[in-house]
Amino acid sequence: MTRRICLSLIVGLSIVAATATAQEARPLAEDPAIEQRMIKLSEDLRCLVCQNESLAGSQSGLAEDLRREIREQMKAGQNDREIVDYLVDRYGDFVLYRPPLKPTTWLLWFGPFIMLLGAVTGLVFYLRRRNRRVPEAGLSDAERHRIEALLNQDQDRS
Repeated sequence: MTRRICLSLIVGLSIVAATATAQEARPLAEDPAIEQRMIKLSEDLRCLVCQNESLAGSQSGLAEDLRREIREQMKAGQNDREIVDYLVDRYGDFVLYRPPLKPTTWLLWFGPFIMLLGAVTGLVFYLRRRNRRVPEAGLSDAERHRIEALLNQDQDRS
């Protein structure tokens, strides 16, 4: 009985503490138009920490800093192309989800296809070499005679 009371008291205090520390949601930006523009632009940018998330969806500290930097540049009157160029100059083409096709990004664009082609080629060579090593199993004369006898029995029945 006292365990239930203690457990109820702990749960109740936890709920009270959680609601006491809760804060009201603050707006994302003073200007909703800039916020929408920032979100649209950052969806095409890669989070440098997470690497598989867009800058818009990432919760990392660097992503928050970059979103703040983008907002500040938008407030300063820079267009989207100028902002993207700034980020590419600072972090390289890796910050873009769709990097441009140029010699420095050929590996990003064609690397997966080259690896797939290499894997298929290696598999073909492996299978050919394995087939040459395995001797073909032939039938002995006794096995042939037995098969012929079974086939003849089957023909006699029909």
